Amino acid sequence: MHHSIPVEEALSRIGVDPATGLSSSEAVARLAAHGPNEIRSAGARSPWALLAGQFSSTVVLILIAAAAVSGFLGEYVECFAIAALVILNGALGFLQEFRAERALEELRRLSGPSAQVRRDGRVRSVPASEVVPGDIVQLEAGQLVPADGRLIETANLRVQESALTGESEPVAKDARSVLDAGATLPDRVNMVHIGTVVAYGRGTAAITATGSDTELGRVAGLLEQTESESTPLEQRLDQLGRHLAIVALALVAILFAIGWWRGEPVRLLFLTAISVAVAAVPEGLPAAVTVALALGAQRMLARHALVRRLAAVETLGSVSVICSDKTGTLTQNRMRVVAVVTPDRRFDLPAGPDPASSLLLLAAAACNDAEQTAGGEWTGDPTETAFKVAAAAAIQDFDRALRLLPRIDEVPFSSESRRMTTIHKRLGWPHAAAELPGGAELPIAFVKGAVDVLLAETSHVWTHGRADRATAAGIEQIRREHDELARRGMRVIGVAARLIPETGASREDFGGNLTWLGMAGLIDPPRQEAAAAIAECRLAGIRPVMITGDHPITAAAIAAEVGIASREVITGRDLEALPPDRLPAVAEVASVYARVSPEHKLRIVEALRRSGRVVAMTGDGVNDAPALKRSSIGVAMGQGGTDVAREAADMVLLDNNFATIVAAVKEGRVIYANLRKFVEFLLTCNTGELWVMLAGPVFGMPLPLLPLQILWMNFITDGPPALALGVDPAEPGVMRHPPRPPGESILGDRLGWRALTNGALLGLTTIVPAWLWWRWGWESWQTLLFTSLTLCQQSLAFALRSERDSVAKLGLFTNPWLAAAVAVSVVLQFAVVYVPPLATIFGAAPLTAREAALCLALSVLSFAGVEFRKRLRF
Repeated sequence: MHHSIPVEEALSRIGVDPATGLSSSEAVARLAAHGPNEIRSAGARSPWALLAGQFSSTVVLILIAAAAVSGFLGEYVECFAIAALVILNGALGFLQEFRAERALEELRRLSGPSAQVRRDGRVRSVPASEVVPGDIVQLEAGQLVPADGRLIETANLRVQESALTGESEPVAKDARSVLDAGATLPDRVNMVHIGTVVAYGRGTAAITATGSDTELGRVAGLLEQTESESTPLEQRLDQLGRHLAIVALALVAILFAIGWWRGEPVRLLFLTAISVAVAAVPEGLPAAVTVALALGAQRMLARHALVRRLAAVETLGSVSVICSDKTGTLTQNRMRVVAVVTPDRRFDLPAGPDPASSLLLLAAAACNDAEQTAGGEWTGDPTETAFKVAAAAAIQDFDRALRLLPRIDEVPFSSESRRMTTIHKRLGWPHAAAELPGGAELPIAFVKGAVDVLLAETSHVWTHGRADRATAAGIEQIRREHDELARRGMRVIGVAARLIPETGASREDFGGNLTWLGMAGLIDPPRQEAAAAIAECRLAGIRPVMITGDHPITAAAIAAEVGIASREVITGRDLEALPPDRLPAVAEVASVYARVSPEHKLRIVEALRRSGRVVAMTGDGVNDAPALKRSSIGVAMGQGGTDVAREAADMVLLDNNFATIVAAVKEGRVIYANLRKFVEFLLTCNTGELWVMLAGPVFGMPLPLLPLQILWMNFITDGPPALALGVDPAEPGVMRHPPRPPGESILGDRLGWRALTNGALLGLTTIVPAWLWWRWGWESWQTLLFTSLTLCQQSLAFALRSERDSVAKLGLFTNPWLAAAVAVSVVLQFAVVYVPPLATIFGAAPLTAREAALCLALSVLSFAGVEFRKRLRF
């Protein structure tokens, strides 16, 4: 019970030195002993469950029953053939779903949270699954707590524990507390637990339990136990399948009635009816959809977009608005201090040593969490690292100056306060030429943040080495200087100081009565590819929207530079003043928002969604999570973003680049287009088979195709060619048309009509010649029909690669996977015809060279018919 013992004793029991942490070898040994830090999701399916699932559908069960009936009737060849096709179809489905599960597992692994642990005396980032008991973990606002641990240091640490205790308010933590052994979970203020969120401040914890040994692991493994859900597309395809099943049952009844009336054997009618039902319902669609989405997610990963949920792949194709942060997404996130403005004068950096500018930079460097690596590089927030670099260049013996100002307390930056405050002892004031008034023994507070926030609490300005009373004219001059910097596209940060009158002052006294030291202008240049990506958005009918916490003038300057045009910049105050019913109208035209908080982001998203827009929203902070969840596609930052934001998002940008969002949208459009291609292909082929089976008896023919022949065609059509269409390359102009309506059916934009007409063309192209061959007494007429219909389906795979463009424009071999798949299918079909054992099983007769050429000619004819229909836009 680590909460009931002092920190020192807890560390002794755990067996770790907090200064150095575990050694790498000890961490490996403990990982082997305790296992990965994971609570397994109930949604993951084992390979055996995947395999069993292939034989649980109604259609497959009917086929198994048909095989059993055939065996009972003594038709052993047919029995084994049906069984073999069922097994082959199940194996194909298993391989598809197994590959998709592996792809999803890899995506889950890559998108999992990380932890900052101290090992071998250095802080390093490791996957949370590799955290072990004894690890010393650093915690900061926005991070998920990776495992249960005993706190050993805290600085204003508050943890949101609602996932574990149900308490809605963050809990204040205190490492120094020693509690009763019977303290309940919500009262353990000196402990942190897996799955909870650091809401405020920072701390350090020694891990006491991982994985299933944690408190959350003991409470029925609640963490990440989510049932896998079908995507909206899969739901629409399921609905389509049910409708087709109803149609198939009606057709089966008609066929059975006609066959009965004509005196066909009941056994043959039964098997044929089952085969027609199977042909009518593309049961391979769900697995093919999963594979296509998973492979698309893998392609996005190669372009630095990590998709956490497969549904996002589909939704990306209909995004109509992209709401993006400015810093790091549209800009390079490489801040550099280029100007310093004090009440005395203005300095363009680099500049020579000056007391006023050096004092401002020293204050900004002290009120700062950036750290220096062993190699001398500064790491942390880009703005804070920029201040550290500038101060180190301007101040002699910079390291000594910081050591003379040890931090004793702090109020971290938050989006609500828009400032950061640190309290320092003065072991010896390091800046003799710019001594602040007051006794040297008094602590001093440094504050940096938004200029307007600091000016609202400024009572004095530091000028000519002394603190003068601030005047209205002086404040107005500061604001004008701020606006001048902002118009040049700079991010402007104000810096102030305040003496703390007594060491017992409350943290609420840290603000107010500030002495203004000045402000710094920092430049974060736009990314080179941002303007081109925004131009591509406009061509694609997507409206880019920039949302930033920066000053409106800075926001307008950067927006104009990257090509985001807006009549006016909407601020957070403007949003708060707007009545709720007017916000959607404003959101429809506004493209630049400034001085916006995460709460404002949520309002913007909700307003756009009420207008029917499909919204992609970026975010990286704790408070961005609601907006990310509410948006159609939540996009979190992979570099510097918080774990909470990543967990709330559908997609993570590994490079924080706006152009990556646009590339992901393009990929989403390509994937959805490919899904429509193989849906149209399968429906066309199945419809063609139904036309043949219906028209044959109407023309007075015997049953045109044997049950095994139908099953065979269904097998090779639902297999390689359909999957190859799922990886078709992008058509020309995929980003030159508006996004599709989000509620559009998979059969929308006349796809259903095209499938019916193409299917009719396919059926007539084959059944009419077959009728003639039957009338002329050709013995091989059924094999001719069987082969020509199969080859026609393969040729249509090329024709249906585009809804508008001809194959001549696309290129016959621009999809090598499709060319290979069709070649394999054609070879298999001729093997069924010419290899004696197979020909016997499928009731086929060897074709002469002239007959084989005739089948190929019919496949070209059906291909040409679809191409001609595309030209007519029919």
